[in-house]
Amino acid sequence: MSRHVSYGLLIVFAGLTLLPLYWIVMTAFQLPSAVLAIPPDLFPASPTLLNFTRLFRGSQILTWLTNSVVVTVAVTISNILLGTLAGYTLAKKRFPGRQAIFWSVIGLMLIPGQLTIIPLYALIIKLDWVNTYKALIVPALIAPFSIFLMKQFLQTLPTELLEAARIDGCSEWGIFRRVILPLARPGMGVLGIFTFMGTWNEFLWPLIVTNRTSMMTLQIGLNSLQNQYFTDFGLLMAGAAVSAAPMVVVFLLFQPYFVRSITIGAVKG
Repeated sequence: MSRHVSYGLLIVFAGLTLLPLYWIVMTAFQLPSAVLAIPPDLFPASPTLLNFTRLFRGSQILTWLTNSVVVTVAVTISNILLGTLAGYTLAKKRFPGRQAIFWSVIGLMLIPGQLTIIPLYALIIKLDWVNTYKALIVPALIAPFSIFLMKQFLQTLPTELLEAARIDGCSEWGIFRRVILPLARPGMGVLGIFTFMGTWNEFLWPLIVTNRTSMMTLQIGLNSLQNQYFTDFGLLMAGAAVSAAPMVVVFLLFQPYFVRSITIGAVKG
């Protein structure tokens, strides 16, 4: 009986969690006149693609989508590669100042990002990077969290494997490429998911460094669709559905890594 109660509670909580996503999708397929109907229509009697047609024909969403894909893919790949390299160095190498560097990374994680926006923006202006991909990508190429996550994961790997590879004559780069990278795939997958979702949903920094419509990311572009006196909820929900689709796909493809991420750092190596 207790198992059935547990499953029932999980289903209820899952339903409450998915309700906002369901509301976004349902609103996106409703006529503009039916969006604000009272009581709300949870099951549209006549679904329509009108909102999506208006979105793709009346805005630059394809440009915004392309910008978001370019920025997100570049930042995700960079964080995975650089985070794995730095994490491997801190986890498996012994050199003076290693602990100081690691605690510096921890300290950087404690600094709110809002505190660095003004000096970073001043630097972007001096470099003349406003309204460029460089302004959107370069500041996020490597995050302290990426180094911390990969360090915690890689330190759980047996050091004996690395010693065996060295005895067999493998170079340091060969050890990283042939031993570390295959074993680090679960951690890299988790880092990729977190980085992808965080970069895809980033709003404040792209809002600051882009003011041309052609350089806006998807989140900023969708925000520009709002009118000062009227909010077209059907149009916005269609855009939100398009924005949420890549994250849902990434989650479904890499869902097993979320389970593995819970145990990262729980076992000492």
